Amino acid sequence: MTLLLRDWRAVPEEARGATLALGNFDGMHLGHRAVLAAAHAGRPELKLGALTFEPHPREHFRPEDPPFRLTLLPAKLEQLSALGCAFVLALPFDATLAAMPADQFVRDVLHGALGARHLACGMDFAFGYRRGGDVAFLSHHAEQLGIGITVVPPVSDAEGPLSSSRIRRVLQDGYPERAARKLGRVWEICGPVSHGDKRGRTIGFPTANVPLGRHLEPARGVYAVRVRLADGRVVDGVANIGARPTVGGTESRVEAHLFDFAEDLYGQEVSVGLVAFLRAEKKFSGLPELTAQIAADAASAREILRAG
Repeated sequence: MTLLLRDWRAVPEEARGATLALGNFDGMHLGHRAVLAAAHAGRPELKLGALTFEPHPREHFRPEDPPFRLTLLPAKLEQLSALGCAFVLALPFDATLAAMPADQFVRDVLHGALGARHLACGMDFAFGYRRGGDVAFLSHHAEQLGIGITVVPPVSDAEGPLSSSRIRRVLQDGYPERAARKLGRVWEICGPVSHGDKRGRTIGFPTANVPLGRHLEPARGVYAVRVRLADGRVVDGVANIGARPTVGGTESRVEAHLFDFAEDLYGQEVSVGLVAFLRAEKKFSGLPELTAQIAADAASAREILRAG
């Protein structure tokens, strides 16, 4: 089981002397996986660890920005664990860490606290006060301290280098399948099933309501989805993401109708994976028209999910 650490001043002995992947890892896309692979390949005989920041530095510096996260910490930890990380140090990104000079970060955190033996990062990795440390700085200081380093070039596709920003854009444009190709898996919105207005069950389509929280809001509309339950089961379904204008909704959220499923999920953590975008959100004349459209959407979603 992957060990989650939050305090660089209290690193246990079993997390010292590892090979370490560095980055924000928002999305855990194919480029991030390449950094993990490079960290392991640099010193395959050592434990593999990852150092990341929580919250994302952008959330600290620009708290007024709309939510933009692709992967929150629990899902990120799950992905890093699947890729072989023995531990993850999720450094709390606050005013103190933001003010730490880059040389102190290398000396005190990477070398002193973690005793890192090898590092891997992407070419755009930056750290320290006002992002004063870049990969050239890191390489120079790591070498002085006897730490190996691998700087990983970007992983690219036909449109160019992969990045979390590119994945956010394709999700906001309504192309979850393009995001999936860059991530290496279906993008998921993870959270607890919460109580809604229970209108869905009155029209024959009960839904599991999942708040978006700090997740990026993708294109509003209806999606074919696969919902991963807390016990590992995966159930096909259809979901609406948006403010539900037909019933006067104001807060955007995920409402997923799970096919052929009647269990109580309230309070359980689920992951709603977006497989395909079916249509944009729209306002209907009333519940009868909405109900007919949901039935059509469900039929379309079943067909798409059967095929894939």
